[in-house]
Amino acid sequence: MRGKAKNILLSILLAFVVVIAGCSNDKVNKNDNGDGPVTFTLYSADPHSQWDNMESPVSKKVTEETGVTLNAEFDVGGGEQKIPLMAASGEYPDLILPKGSAGTLVDAGALIDLTDLIEKHAPNLKKIYGDYFNRLKWSNEDPSIYILPTSAVDHNYWTPGNGFMLQHDVVKELGYPKIRTVKDFENAIREYKEKYPTIDGQPTLGLSLLADDWRIMISTTNPAFFATGASDDGEFYIDPETYEATMHYRRAEEKEYFRWLNHMNAEGLLDPESFVQKYDQYLAKISSGRVLGLIDADWEVADAQRALKEAGKHERMHGMYPVTLTEEYKHHNFQDTGYLGGWGIGISVDCEDPVRAIKFLDYLASEEGQILQQWGIEGEHYDIVDGKRVIPEEEMNERNNNANYAKETGIGVLKGFAPYYGDGVTDSTGQTYTIASPDQIKDSYTDVEKEVLSNYGVEMWKDLYPQKEEFPVKPWGAAYNIPVEAGSDLEVIMQKSLDIVKKRIPEAILAKPEDFDKVWKTFMEDLEKAGVGEAEKEYTKLVKKRVELWEE
Repeated sequence: MRGKAKNILLSILLAFVVVIAGCSNDKVNKNDNGDGPVTFTLYSADPHSQWDNMESPVSKKVTEETGVTLNAEFDVGGGEQKIPLMAASGEYPDLILPKGSAGTLVDAGALIDLTDLIEKHAPNLKKIYGDYFNRLKWSNEDPSIYILPTSAVDHNYWTPGNGFMLQHDVVKELGYPKIRTVKDFENAIREYKEKYPTIDGQPTLGLSLLADDWRIMISTTNPAFFATGASDDGEFYIDPETYEATMHYRRAEEKEYFRWLNHMNAEGLLDPESFVQKYDQYLAKISSGRVLGLIDADWEVADAQRALKEAGKHERMHGMYPVTLTEEYKHHNFQDTGYLGGWGIGISVDCEDPVRAIKFLDYLASEEGQILQQWGIEGEHYDIVDGKRVIPEEEMNERNNNANYAKETGIGVLKGFAPYYGDGVTDSTGQTYTIASPDQIKDSYTDVEKEVLSNYGVEMWKDLYPQKEEFPVKPWGAAYNIPVEAGSDLEVIMQKSLDIVKKRIPEAILAKPEDFDKVWKTFMEDLEKAGVGEAEKEYTKLVKKRVELWEE
């Protein structure tokens, strides 16, 4: 009897263990058809200052729902130097975000065609791309899908991403002068700097630029587009009527923009360290509160702006103004590109389980994944009130003021690894996927910022700019994300030209004003010797092919 009872007890215990194991397995693999946990390697050609090693609450929730963990590597310089090395070695991480170097990987046979995987396993990706699915095709000759674009779908832009930035205290002290042209910008900096030669015991700096590696394009060269009435298309200006491509430095208008920067240097209003400082030094300098003016993209200086906000130096934060060379030009920040194919994420041929990989990306693109990435975890980062997601005031204050909020919570950390619905797009409940709205943006402003905007007669920085309705939609999207064949004559000429730009632009800006024309002439001759004319012809062909592909 005792032995029989023992056997019954053992059977019960074994059954209990099986049940527990089964429950645990169901929980981990809720969305992956019963497959076990997996770790994917990932490489991104961009840095990620908020990477959480998937140890934050939101990232852990993603792992719980998908069974996937990422072992990620990010290029600290934000460049693409490692991609050619990968292609040469023939060894690849599972997932790759190559920025503009996808062509190198495609030519090396490093990326798999995702078309069938999407069709069979990724309904959420199909849904989110919707009418833009045609823009995922690689080229006219090769309709394969190698890259999943990760830009926002149907995004409403409520904040300007590019412009001339001035400290709030500058415009406040000067009685809120008109800031419309480079001369207005210059005069405000000069007058304030003369009045306050030091800030917190350190020398006041007028305008600081950044030329650290590829960042020279963001802070020093690309603004020449916007300042002369064009939108950013990388290294080429695209004629909106003929689609003819011109290396944008060869435009007469831009020569005058760089002449103005040369003038700023001659006047002692340009930071003398502009062309030698590293990115971290640039941010530290801005964070100190002594840099009056910047010409940059909002994302590049975001960490410094947050640092100023956290330090309570609200008057030292910067406003964004649609400054152009003269008033005849319109700032094209809000010109619509349509949905951008091109830059995004691919799955490599070395990935042993591409089905799990595409399912992981599909989860991030799902309604559940989108809400998790944007809002966080219910009861922890937001509450449901009358059927709507509501972020408590204390939590919203953390979002707006904690520089490490993303890393600590995981909200937004994985956002750049899959497509996402843009600001203003609503989910199945009628609520927006993102928390961003005009009201939310206004609420995030400091009292100083609100005061500045009020004195300029607007409620948001966007209101100062020409709106997207004033421009046609660009049928080629953004030229900078059109793939260039690796090793082609065009790629070689473009690299030679960029090397020339990195040398000659700083030289022209720092030259004596009487020597500017001579330096510029040498610059133009160098580009011609490098074959810029041939590059322009080839790039024109690519732009026309892009328009043709997207019109199908």
